[in-house]
Amino acid sequence: MKFRLLELTALALILFTSCNNNEKKNPETSSENLLEEEMVIDSHTSESSLDWEGTYKGTLPCADCEGIERTITIKKDQTFVAKDNYLGKKDGVFDSRGYIKWLDDGQKIQLSDDNGTMYFVGENTLTQLDRSGNKVTGELADFYVLKKQNNSNDNEIAFTDTKWKLMKLMGKDITNSEAFISFATEENRVFGHAGCNTFNGTYTIENNTQLKLSKIATTMKACPDMTVEDQFKEVLNKADNFSLNGNTMTLNKAKMAPLAVFEAVE
Repeated sequence: MKFRLLELTALALILFTSCNNNEKKNPETSSENLLEEEMVIDSHTSESSLDWEGTYKGTLPCADCEGIERTITIKKDQTFVAKDNYLGKKDGVFDSRGYIKWLDDGQKIQLSDDNGTMYFVGENTLTQLDRSGNKVTGELADFYVLKKQNNSNDNEIAFTDTKWKLMKLMGKDITNSEAFISFATEENRVFGHAGCNTFNGTYTIENNTQLKLSKIATTMKACPDMTVEDQFKEVLNKADNFSLNGNTMTLNKAKMAPLAVFEAVE
C-alpha cells in the first residue's frame, strides 16, 4: 500500500514539473513573436510604404516679408525642383534643384541645397524640420507643413516638344511679343522666335535639368525695337539649366533668379 502511495506521489510530481516547464516556455515564445511582429512594423518606412513622389506646396513664415510660398516637386529618380516666392518682394522668386537623400530612419529626406534642408515625409505632406532635424513646435508649426497637390506627374507638361511662350525676361513682364522657344526631341533641335527674328540650334540635357545650347543661328531682319530680342539672345547664351513647375518653365544661370520665364501654349 505504501509502495502504491509513493508511486502516485512520484507521478503527480512529474506532471507538476512538466506543466511548470511548459509555462516557462510560453512567455519566451510569446516574446519571440512580439519581437518578430515589431521588426515587421518597423520595416514600413515613409520611403518604402508611402507614395512620396509629387508636388508639394505651402507658405512658410518669413521675418521680413508676407510669407515664403514654397513649391517642391520630388521625382522618382530622387531629384527635386523647388521654387521660393518671397511674397511682397520685388525679384523675390528663387529656384533650386538637385537630389534628395533619405536619412537612416527612412522617414526623413535631406535636399542637396545650400542649407541641407530636411523634411519629415508623411501621408501626402512634407514637414520642414529645423537644422537639428526636429519638427518645429509652437503657434507657427502648421505653417511648416507642405501639402501634396492633386495633379499627378502623368499630367505634367513635358519640357520637350512644347511651345513655351516668353512671359518674363530679366525680371520684367513681357507683353505683345511673339517670342517663344521650343525644344524638339527630334535631333535635339531648339528653335523659336526672339521677338523680331527666328532662331534655331541644338541642345543637350544632363542630370535632368542641366542645359547646354549650341550652334544658335538667327535670321537678320531689323525691327524698330530690338530690346526684347537682344535680351532674349543674351539669355540663350547664359542659361545653363531649366526648371518646370506645372505649365511654367524657366531658363536659369546656376542657382540665381530665373533669366526668363515661359508658359506652355498649344
